[in-house]
Amino acid sequence: MNSKKLLLISSEFPPQPGGIGNHAYNVATYLQATHIAVTVLTDRRSKDGLDEVAFDDKQPFLVKRVVRRPFIFISYFNRIRMAFSLLRRNDVVLLSGKFSLWIGGMLSLFSSKKMIAVLHGSEVVLTNRLLRSYTNWCLHRFESTIAVSNYTKSLIPANLQKNCTVIPNGFAIVSEVVSEKEKTTPIHLITVGNVTERKGQQNIIKALPLLLQRFPELTYHIVGIPTEKERLIALAKSLNVLEAVVFHGMVTEADKIMLLQKSSIFVMLSEATSGGDVEGFGIAILEANALGVPAIGAKGCGIEDAIDDQFSGVLIDGNKPEELAQGMEEVLNSYSSYSKNAISWSKKFKWDEIIREYLKIIKMN
Repeated sequence: MNSKKLLLISSEFPPQPGGIGNHAYNVATYLQATHIAVTVLTDRRSKDGLDEVAFDDKQPFLVKRVVRRPFIFISYFNRIRMAFSLLRRNDVVLLSGKFSLWIGGMLSLFSSKKMIAVLHGSEVVLTNRLLRSYTNWCLHRFESTIAVSNYTKSLIPANLQKNCTVIPNGFAIVSEVVSEKEKTTPIHLITVGNVTERKGQQNIIKALPLLLQRFPELTYHIVGIPTEKERLIALAKSLNVLEAVVFHGMVTEADKIMLLQKSSIFVMLSEATSGGDVEGFGIAILEANALGVPAIGAKGCGIEDAIDDQFSGVLIDGNKPEELAQGMEEVLNSYSSYSKNAISWSKKFKWDEIIREYLKIIKMN
């Protein structure tokens, strides 16, 4: 019998892409498996909603969706109205995503039910001072907050950090690797993630002139929604390295795994944008690690929690091509050890382990 009823309000949810949505889906799935009755409130992001309906019907938990309207304030109003309606039927509210936090702040004025915010990073570094102040006020209203990395926790005001627990993102291992993988020849670098400034694909492309001098047969594979593909193509052309870059766009899960298995090193040199978008963690790194692929990542963001420096990979200054080249040489020279360590490291982030930490917060009196 379900002992608690939990309302999860998320700004994103599958089958549409998005890291926050993927996180929310796994939290809902694994909490439901622990006999907590989960209801998810999220948006319908496709035009006809057919994909969402088909997806939702297969889930063991209830999903309620709000249709996104051309006039966005109608959508906002409908989200708030449905949140208040669902609040009465649940014991705990888990909030994930910027607008979800804002809804939670409103709910807290009319309810004493337990509310927990999940912080991914960008929602707490808003450039708009008024919205940032309102976000901090909301966080102050919640009983607990969960940050997906120590970096994310460091972004919130010091007076709000006392009730903040760091619980890293988890992931589902889709392929069990018995032993470390062998170094691929020629070298294939790979980044998986939305093609945007924050994900830092441009930093690898900027380093390619130097990398190709040391590794002439190197190829850089870019997997993910091609949001800013044209910008990166122009950059690669200007550096005369376009032939070394392969854009795969969005791929199936099976194709993603295949590309990762063929890769030598996963590289993610994320950076904060002028608009306040930051990398809160870097779950794609661990997905690669689970397949025996070591990683090189940027310091100064949530990636520092996703890579065990000099063990599962190497942390570098993402804006210094020489450090990327040195990091690659370090990994390639001890490839068997890095690959084996990457597999071991990834197992600490399996969802069945991570969800236990969520349960501690949810069930805390």
